[in-house]
Amino acid sequence: MSYKRTKICGITNIEDALCAAENGADAIGLVFFAKSPRCVSLETAQKIVAKLPPFVSVVGLFVNQNIDEIQHIINSVPVDYLQFHGDEDETFCQQFNRPYIKAVRVQNSNDIQAALNSFKTARALLFDAYHPQEYGGTGDSFDWDMLPENINRPWILAGGLTLDNVQSAIKQSNAQAIDLSSGVEIRKGIKDHSKIKALMQKIRNR
Repeated sequence: MSYKRTKICGITNIEDALCAAENGADAIGLVFFAKSPRCVSLETAQKIVAKLPPFVSVVGLFVNQNIDEIQHIINSVPVDYLQFHGDEDETFCQQFNRPYIKAVRVQNSNDIQAALNSFKTARALLFDAYHPQEYGGTGDSFDWDMLPENINRPWILAGGLTLDNVQSAIKQSNAQAIDLSSGVEIRKGIKDHSKIKALMQKIRNR
């Protein structure tokens, strides 16, 4: 079976970032949304990125933040991709001249199709579970049967992926890439290194 790209999101310290990299993660996610328990400061983000080995991408995550704040962050931290997890439209997302990922909180299949139609310039779409108050990292999953059989765009599966369900999730959805956060945590913002290792082994050995 083909190799699946993997991102571990909500990294808040150097040790967790290195564990993700050492176990084969293609990318880490740094959350810059102040209301998130996984939010990192600019200083911490800079220290994490400085310690990463080559070829591990850095994704900066934003939620309904203003242009100046986002620009200041990406001028201060060398992120490779921007991930927009709020209500941003395509015009907003593409103005920073960086490849971007648009997250979609899925309630029904119409949400998926609307995103496919609306974000033509996105490097990838990320499909996550809907929550009325939270923007990702909830530990909830959505009904993968809502995903179209053939999505002709790069896309990422997120939402409640764990050791128990990641293999079935990939098989059922045929995801090209997966995004992990709560499923590899001890608590919000602190990763469980044994879970990262075991889960990455499951992805490779499915």
